[in-house]
Amino acid sequence: MSSHDSAPVVVTGGAGAVGSYLVRELLARGSTVRVIDNLSSGRREHLPSLSGEPRLSLTVADVREPASYAEKFRGASAVWHLAANTDIRLGSADPRVDFDHGTFATFEALETARRHDVPRFLFTSSSVVYGYPSVLPTPEDYGPLLPESFYGAAKLAAEGMCSAFAHAYGIRAYLFRFANIIGPGMTHGVIYDFFEKLRQDPARLEVLGDGNQSKSYLRTEDCVEGMLVAADRTSDPVNVFNLGTHDRITAREIAEKVVAAHGGRARIEYTGGSRGWPGDVPVQLLAVDKLERLGWHPRFSSAAAVDRTIEETVRARDAAR
Repeated sequence: MSSHDSAPVVVTGGAGAVGSYLVRELLARGSTVRVIDNLSSGRREHLPSLSGEPRLSLTVADVREPASYAEKFRGASAVWHLAANTDIRLGSADPRVDFDHGTFATFEALETARRHDVPRFLFTSSSVVYGYPSVLPTPEDYGPLLPESFYGAAKLAAEGMCSAFAHAYGIRAYLFRFANIIGPGMTHGVIYDFFEKLRQDPARLEVLGDGNQSKSYLRTEDCVEGMLVAADRTSDPVNVFNLGTHDRITAREIAEKVVAAHGGRARIEYTGGSRGWPGDVPVQLLAVDKLERLGWHPRFSSAAAVDRTIEETVRARDAAR
């Protein structure tokens, strides 16, 4: 949002790792921020003190149930919709999870925004909407979009609804297709999973697949800065942007870095195959020149982002002992 906006801003999933960073940036711009989060993966402690920040409020609610939060949309200048299932692999076991928490929840948020005349809707999508692309780096106009996971299918369906609401009702939509976002406060993802596995068994680290999966990793602060730049500097009915880095890093390299940070004693074992799980896209690299033309550039390479996140994870776990 523009720093000149004075109306409140709604952030669903605002207590999550990315959402809470966005909340802090919006507060720093002078916005009043209304967070809606069911706290299934988000944490109250991720947010600034509610008693010490009068411009911040938290409503504990499920986005699928608008009666529990709809009033928070009244008078808002924008809805940042980040609430979603965060476990991509879970959809393989139960495909309804992504439909409910992805597609259906996004519809309810969009419909609530429409009913309250909210002019902007900003949606966090994913690179997995591209499926297994034949073009790398993959640009925003790549097609056809053939996602291979239920998570990706739910994100793509939600993108379609954002576009339909934009054209039918004049809500300006922003669709942000993320690479792998990493940083402090994460409760899922490869680095978090590796540390959890080593906590349970310090002598062995299982890596799904053959370790050659090669993907882009973007720091939370770079991700949020990119979204804000796009929101400030574009105004089409539907605005689509990739968010990622210019390089990739393999699962094998990440595993070796985590083991080294954990003392270097664990043996790394691979389950085999080119994919970590059904629906996994083993190679991913997004073209980000569209957003770079607006003046945004990632500050961290994938390797630097991974190194910084590992260092933060080690410090946080040491402090918690």
